[in-house]
Amino acid sequence: MTRDKSTYSVQTVEKALDLLEALTDETPPPTLPNLAERLGLSRNKVFRLLATLESRGLVEREEGSGVYRIGLSSVALAQRFISSASLIKHAHPVMEELARKHDEAIYLTVLLGDEVLFLDMVDSLQNVKTTPMVGKRFPFFTNAAGKVLKALESQELLEKLFKRRGRRKDLPDLAALGSELHAIREKGVAVDQGGLGEGVVSVAVTIRDYAGKVICALAMMGPSFRMLTDRIENEIIPSLQEGAEVLSMKFGYARF
Repeated sequence: MTRDKSTYSVQTVEKALDLLEALTDETPPPTLPNLAERLGLSRNKVFRLLATLESRGLVEREEGSGVYRIGLSSVALAQRFISSASLIKHAHPVMEELARKHDEAIYLTVLLGDEVLFLDMVDSLQNVKTTPMVGKRFPFFTNAAGKVLKALESQELLEKLFKRRGRRKDLPDLAALGSELHAIREKGVAVDQGGLGEGVVSVAVTIRDYAGKVICALAMMGPSFRMLTDRIENEIIPSLQEGAEVLSMKFGYARF
């Protein structure tokens, strides 16, 4: 005897999953009133769902703005699923080759809203190296991976982002960031110095799928005394671009 799968669905669980899905879309900002309206539920019910998810670390709330975000526990849970996905499966061998060639840490990164998440890593064998970043996320404007992933967004979207975040002291100058992203878009490569810590340099390039959509980025990271300008320009960037091209082809991307 068979039954439709919907027979076994639990409404509260379904609503909780709908809520988590809604949190991945930041337009409009995921505040309690906006979430309640989007899901067609009372504010009281959405609040109870959010409180439950927040208690498990699956959801976080920004003080002051009242905006809810996907929590670190959700990221950690997603990472367990992603570890077996084709993205890492295809990327890891390329990352290993790059790490061994240059003896620097190489990461696979994706955007999570306005932040960049460090998914996978192959570390260097150097005695002096940067702190491992796997599983961590940072504002996109603090590192090369985030900047290269966001470079295709318009000035209007950047302005909306800054309005959502308010007048925080850690935000860069919007005009300067816009100019930097324009240059990154033209070159196809991002280089950041100090955004992830004093003396830390990161270099990143994007990976595209069959439709030409940017899906992730490769980022190499190391201390500034090894990541010198000449080495970055003549060795690291060409290698990263070659690796990104190989990966993009694996996902069906082809230049015409």
